[in-house]
Amino acid sequence: MDFAPYQDTAPESTRALSPPPRRSTSRSPNPKSPPPNRGTTDPFLSSTLPAPNHFSDDPRRDGRGFGNSDLEGGRMDVNFFETSLPLRLDYEAMLAYLLLPPAGGVLLLVLEHKSDYVRFHAWQSSLVFTVMFIIHLIFSWTSIISWLLFVFDLGLIAFLTMHAYQDANNLDRLELPFFGGLASSFVDAE
Repeated sequence: MDFAPYQDTAPESTRALSPPPRRSTSRSPNPKSPPPNRGTTDPFLSSTLPAPNHFSDDPRRDGRGFGNSDLEGGRMDVNFFETSLPLRLDYEAMLAYLLLPPAGGVLLLVLEHKSDYVRFHAWQSSLVFTVMFIIHLIFSWTSIISWLLFVFDLGLIAFLTMHAYQDANNLDRLELPFFGGLASSFVDAE
């Protein structure tokens, strides 16, 4: 028996049923008397109790039994690390910042439908780097500020890419001020 705190299957699916109680009039059987003739029926076969797997929480079952209620409205078979594209979750989150921001974020918003983690980073990338693009347009008349903004952009891309990759193991989100909260609200509203 597995005593791990989070088990794949419920313990009821592997536990054996107890035998039904004996219906004897005497308290203790007489060792010298022959056993009573009960016929050819086995008490374990004639039991009306359901099988132990009837009470399992296995989502692949047909929905009958204890614990198979759909609490999240159809999201019972959710895998939080699954993505729509054939890439790992951490690579997709990194691509939101590396694929020509903000265009990469918009592309991932169009293509990715399963992973809220990737969609959060795509929203945040799109929002942050759209504002940075507008700031670049405003300060395009001076080369010094433009180069400083460009270096800041590269540092921000590297920082956000590193955190998107590292935080994918536990699905933590690095939320930038204002933009991170806005991106989270967009993902939560979807």
